[in-house]
Amino acid sequence: MSDYQAPVTDMQFTLETLCDWPQLNDLEAFSEATPDLMAAVLEEAAKLSANVIAPLNRKGDLDGSKLVDGSVKTPDGFADAYRHYVEGGWNGLSSTPDWGGQGLPFCLALAVQETWTAANMAFSLCPMLTQGAIEALDQHGSEALKEIYLSKLVSGEWTGSMNLTEPQAGSDVGALKTRAEPQADGSYRIFGQKIFITYGDHDMAENIIHLVLARTPGSPDGTKGISMFVVPKYLVNEDGTPGERNDVTCVSLEHKLGIHSSPTCVMQFGEKDGAIGWLVGEENRGMRTMFTMMNHARINVGLQGVAIAERAWQQALSFSRERVQSVDITNPGAGSVPIIRHGDVRRMLMTMKAQTEAVRALAYYNAAAVDRAHAETDADRRSAAQGLADLLTPVTKAYATDIGVEVASLGIQVHGGMGYIEETGAAQHFRDARIAPIYEGTNGIQAMDLVGRKLNMDGGKHWRTLFQEIRDFVDDLPASGDLGALAPYLEDGVEALQNAAVWLSGNDQEHVRDVAGGATPFLRMFGTLTGAWLLARQAVEASRRLDEGTGDARYLKGKIVTARFFAEQILPPATALLGPITRGAGTLFAIDEDDFIS
Repeated sequence: MSDYQAPVTDMQFTLETLCDWPQLNDLEAFSEATPDLMAAVLEEAAKLSANVIAPLNRKGDLDGSKLVDGSVKTPDGFADAYRHYVEGGWNGLSSTPDWGGQGLPFCLALAVQETWTAANMAFSLCPMLTQGAIEALDQHGSEALKEIYLSKLVSGEWTGSMNLTEPQAGSDVGALKTRAEPQADGSYRIFGQKIFITYGDHDMAENIIHLVLARTPGSPDGTKGISMFVVPKYLVNEDGTPGERNDVTCVSLEHKLGIHSSPTCVMQFGEKDGAIGWLVGEENRGMRTMFTMMNHARINVGLQGVAIAERAWQQALSFSRERVQSVDITNPGAGSVPIIRHGDVRRMLMTMKAQTEAVRALAYYNAAAVDRAHAETDADRRSAAQGLADLLTPVTKAYATDIGVEVASLGIQVHGGMGYIEETGAAQHFRDARIAPIYEGTNGIQAMDLVGRKLNMDGGKHWRTLFQEIRDFVDDLPASGDLGALAPYLEDGVEALQNAAVWLSGNDQEHVRDVAGGATPFLRMFGTLTGAWLLARQAVEASRRLDEGTGDARYLKGKIVTARFFAEQILPPATALLGPITRGAGTLFAIDEDDFIS
């Protein structure tokens, strides 16, 4: 398995160009986020990920987390690595300074999260879940709850978990049965079982703060009757230290395809007298609170697709330079050559590189919209940023995680037979990546969210604004050269995407099944076109810097070639999805469910 090195140059270039770092720095909330600070943060994160976290990836996959006498033990080295992470102040990078955070932009925190995830996806899930708990408590918790929990969560001394899923209630959250019984002192006693709880128990922190969805007595059926509660593993003493063990138990661990060192727990709340918890936000408004956690989590999960794609691409590239196999068809008399000189291998490597950089661009651009939605002082600009962030979030989650799986699969193919052998590590990336299109809302649910809610939000204003921005960009491209060559592909792409959006939004009421049938290919087209446009924007900036003689010329030339490859090779098949999107769901349901015969 090759070593991992964070792609700091591309991360920084993406933050500078697509996130418009100078403009972010001009906002009062991010006035201390100078370009020099951003670069220093990336460099230090790269060191920790390469030297401390990445070396545990293979060991964690082999050893996995284990349930020992009712407590989860993570693989050797994980607790120590997490201690380094906490001592470095990494957990509070984008959290509010009110609770000990550094208040830096979310897009920078996302870039840093990429380094942890690419180094060791299973490890990175623990701090990712904690970030969701911080968001929920900061926005919806009472002042008393904030005082008790937020500073410890922001520092990373305590970790958080999300407890939504139950055996009978997966994507259908409204079917959950966990109950919360009110007590005279204002607390609640929680009874129920939750499954698939990431880092529901572990040995890396002294306390775990569970955010749990449950029903209070007499609550309405479905999602309207769900409330959220904070339930600590250890009750907190008056001096802020962990005290008595709460009635919360990990009863088993799931045996998974990948991310073996991330404990996926079955959690029992209330085996005895009931787990003590406190209401977060208003009663029966738990879904609103949950989505505070899940919207950020969905961008972070999309980032997992970016990270695993980067790790698989780095390893495939390294292997292709070392593996000598067959002759170069242009010079057969020279003997065997490294496989990077073969056309099909080069096609796979360019596909991996282009797709990885496209989804990085998408995820960072999405995160910067979140930053502006929080930090802009002008109400119109803040509203526009929020609309863009809402529109892109399901695309980032689904498209980037699909690409993560596809790139990891190509990584195995580049390795040939050696990729199918576990010792090379290529298979681990594929296994680890495969969960990302499933959790935090399956990618089919993301597609339905895009066409069912986000497309017609505010009368369709946000997608129309985005598509017009793409059209204006294309109009400004040069008439010739590498940049000019991008124009016809982008023109075809945005035309097809707009036609698809108009068709879907016009049929959303009368032909709901047809709209649902076109949702997934529409999201694929949306993500591909947006990725092509963002890479093209980077190519324009790369060309400008080359003309000025600034920056790394080899890297900048590579950005231009990558944008052209994506436009010419990857965008056209997505543009052709207009037919499947608008053809309706007739053939999807033409065979009766009882007539499916193998």
